[in-house]
Amino acid sequence: MTRHLRILQPGLQSTVQDLGRVGFQAYGVPVCGTLDGMALRLANALVGNAAGAAALEIRLLGPAFEVSGAPLRMALAGARANIEVSIGGETQRYGAWRAVDVPEGARVRIGALAGSGCAVLAFAGGIDVPPVLGSRSTDLKGGFGGHQGRALAAGDRLNLSNVNDLGPCLVLPSPPLNDGDVTLRAVPGPQADAFTEAALEAFFHTPYRVSREADRMGMRLDGTPLTFRGGADIVSDGIVTGAVQVPGSGLPILLLADHQTIGGYAKIATVISADLPRAGRLLPGATLRFTAVSVAEAEPARRAAEVELQQLIASMTPVREGAGLDLAALHGANLISGVVSGL
Repeated sequence: MTRHLRILQPGLQSTVQDLGRVGFQAYGVPVCGTLDGMALRLANALVGNAAGAAALEIRLLGPAFEVSGAPLRMALAGARANIEVSIGGETQRYGAWRAVDVPEGARVRIGALAGSGCAVLAFAGGIDVPPVLGSRSTDLKGGFGGHQGRALAAGDRLNLSNVNDLGPCLVLPSPPLNDGDVTLRAVPGPQADAFTEAALEAFFHTPYRVSREADRMGMRLDGTPLTFRGGADIVSDGIVTGAVQVPGSGLPILLLADHQTIGGYAKIATVISADLPRAGRLLPGATLRFTAVSVAEAEPARRAAEVELQQLIASMTPVREGAGLDLAALHGANLISGVVSGL
């Protein structure tokens, strides 16, 4: 029987994502993919998958589901959250950044996320949905890919691929920290010359706050309005993930994984690829700053981010279940010598 999840509660927005649908923007098809590629790769590494295996991206609050068909192994990465696994009236609780073996028939509940607006829940073998244009990612605007082109809903059945020889469960001893204010490195342009010097100064030297208008397509930022030399409108041109476009209001919009492929607003800067996972984690209300870097600085930053990721994967170790004090060994050791009576 095929291993699958029966969705009991979907969470706020849970979608099937991988590393994205690359090579089709010229035809108007967004890349999509997970907001936090680093979390996807770490979660997949914890369960023994290839880096780009399809997983479940969770936004703000996780889902609840029942495991059917066979046991499974899963791991949550990208944020802190309480994970409850219940079967036969007993509940075990786990944290993120480690693999967990879940028996058939168990019910799993992922709680509210902390430290990040999104997390990735990977399953050994990956999520088994049909690839569309080379990717299993969900395109919410286009309504295709992933599970029926939409976020999960109660009653859905999500199939998992089969896998053998799992080995021990792994844990990431020192996961990356997501708390605190965020600084994103960005290359000015491609239309930096559409803005006044005062606007450039404000953008790179004053804080912004993520507004409530934030989703997988992008997030509007509250802060100092930016002024134009002429107007906000340009002849529509291509957009990449991380572009910061500025409409007539002067308030920037940071574009994320589900962004449109072309746009007609001037773009003041583009967040470098090394910092895109950090951008994808931002919560409404979070404070962020931008700092200007050159393309020559962005390239080694991307290489350094890849080295950091590989070091994290290499640091994963088997989980030590129930590790604690060995009381028998403790009592048998001569911990204190030369004790004398005070009487």
